Amino acid sequence: MANPLSPDNYRQFLQSLKDRIRSAQVKAALAVNQELILLYWQIGREILDRQHQEGWGTKVIDRLAKDLKRDFPDMTGFSARNLKYMRAFADANPDGVLVQQVFSQIPWGHNVRLLDVLKDPEQRLWYARQTIENGWSRNVLLLQIEQGVHQQPSPSAAITNFERTLPPAQSDLAQNLIKDPYNFDFLTLAADAQDRDLEKSLLTHIRDFLLELGVGFSFVGSQYPIQVGTKDYAIDLLFYHLKLRCFVVIDLKLGEFEPEFSGKMNFFVSAVDDLLRHPDDQPTIGMILCKSNDATVAEYSLRDVNKPIGVATHRLGRELPADLQGTLPTVEELEQQLESAQLTEAQESGEL
Repeated sequence: MANPLSPDNYRQFLQSLKDRIRSAQVKAALAVNQELILLYWQIGREILDRQHQEGWGTKVIDRLAKDLKRDFPDMTGFSARNLKYMRAFADANPDGVLVQQVFSQIPWGHNVRLLDVLKDPEQRLWYARQTIENGWSRNVLLLQIEQGVHQQPSPSAAITNFERTLPPAQSDLAQNLIKDPYNFDFLTLAADAQDRDLEKSLLTHIRDFLLELGVGFSFVGSQYPIQVGTKDYAIDLLFYHLKLRCFVVIDLKLGEFEPEFSGKMNFFVSAVDDLLRHPDDQPTIGMILCKSNDATVAEYSLRDVNKPIGVATHRLGRELPADLQGTLPTVEELEQQLESAQLTEAQESGEL
């Protein structure tokens, strides 16, 4: 076997990496994310091959990092830590075609986080594809992983009249962005809760609510006031969707869908169109979120409505049964126990 760290052997390998990096620079590889990820994968693949075939140890990575940073002082990304991530990335994704089609479409930082927190290659692939589709930031990606959204059933399309009331391009986009059901299991509501309680709880968990709604929703207001004629009204929740370029009115209901809900929503959508909508905005959309709905009743209710409205259901968590409420500690009690345990540990270790 060749001497793994002979001067000629190492020099030849280092030169090949330098040539590849310079070639990537010519193609603006490091300015274009796809080329950068492919470059990192290729470097990781080369390191793996050399370690397997020629017996190179892990110390060679430290040497590579030092030499590459010396020869490319204006470029970041060639630290020993990042080279190890390149090797891990190539090891976790041996299929170069899949890397090009999927993983090169998301930033390197996203790929690193996927390597850090997910061991299952199928899950990494699923979250990478969802990141591409939904434009998740790195923090949103991590939140989605923490919530295990890959385990949740895929939502179906909500009942809407979008095909008839919106232009074709807008209709397709709106239909794809509104799902059924919405999962609000992060909320706990008593059995006798009212619609206003649901709204307050969602506002308390606005981050989780926005994540469940999907990418692009920007919060405008709760109980948003509008005046029509001489009367004042309030919209449960008002959003603006950055991709649809329109206002979205949301009406929250704890009970089942009723036909009169569509009339009220039609009124609110018309008012927002007249009072808030900018000439460049697309038509306002209404969303009625309720506990359950009869598809036939919902379809009949929307049939002759001339404003774009959708009806979707939601899933809610509930309070613990009364016979269990006194047996489990509250959040405050758990925090007190944690603080007490940390204080005892610090005293025993001599920190206090």
